Amino acid sequence: MSSVIMHVRCRRDIEPETYRQVLALLEDVSPVVQPIPPAAAVVQVGGALRVHRADPGALAQRTRVRALLQGVDIRIGVASTWATAATASARTGSSGVLWLPDERAEHAFLAGLDVSALYGVGAATAETFRRYGLHTVGAVAAQPEDVVCRLVGKQGRVLRDRARGADRRAVTPHRLPQAATVSHDFERDMLDPVLLRAALLDLVVTLAERLRARRQIARALTLNVRFAGGTGVEKTRRLAAASAHTDDLRTALWQIWDAMAYQRARIRRLILTAEDLAPAETGPGTQLSLDPAREARHRVEPLLDAINRRYGRTLVRPAGAYREAG
Repeated sequence: MSSVIMHVRCRRDIEPETYRQVLALLEDVSPVVQPIPPAAAVVQVGGALRVHRADPGALAQRTRVRALLQGVDIRIGVASTWATAATASARTGSSGVLWLPDERAEHAFLAGLDVSALYGVGAATAETFRRYGLHTVGAVAAQPEDVVCRLVGKQGRVLRDRARGADRRAVTPHRLPQAATVSHDFERDMLDPVLLRAALLDLVVTLAERLRARRQIARALTLNVRFAGGTGVEKTRRLAAASAHTDDLRTALWQIWDAMAYQRARIRRLILTAEDLAPAETGPGTQLSLDPAREARHRVEPLLDAINRRYGRTLVRPAGAYREAG
């Protein structure tokens, strides 16, 4: 192989913090890691094989075992291109790893797959291919480029290349912006708006305390709402000024929540993330707000944080957060 790429696939419902732990593990394997949020990544490992003294399949197995020891189940496809590795990572079987060691293995693997399995092919495109008798990836690969383009438009060239095991994309390493995440899982479908707001209030207080303990401030807040049935929606709001004050994060959260305007949605999970973190000392500094009550709450925050650290994080909370939101 001219290059060796691992495509790493996590569970769709992986926690953002856990996803970051997986990325950190992958960075121990190779410095060339490209996150694909919220639950995947690609790694260029060709240059790291000599360091690890392992072939790509063995390195992938080691990486998966390390993730399992951290309590995370990942699936890894290994091939010469991004698209083929991604297709393989979805079909690893019980071993959790599928290594395609050469072009012959890649072509044999791709040829027999249903056309819907090709990386980048959605339901509508797959149906178009089938309508014209192209039911497998191998059938698409066998067609002239202009024929495939006439069927599915300008994406036809890319899809035909991928069907033949070709993918021109390079792995571009970068790090995700720092973030901190808290979540709440309901034991049943939750419809009660009072209990939903209680859970949200508890999350934002916990998140603010965590940021202050880490001496960090957030520039944005993201709320992810997961519904019964597995669907979800996510909204982000930038803060007027970076902050770790509970008041500021709570205000941003209520703005997000009110904009979502849920009436009778059956909610199973809430995930709140402080995004684009920075060291507290880089913030805007202390400015008087001309609101005595707000200034008093800010002054008492360090004392409340100290009490919660010593006696348990739920000892001192807003009254509204103590409602049972199981």
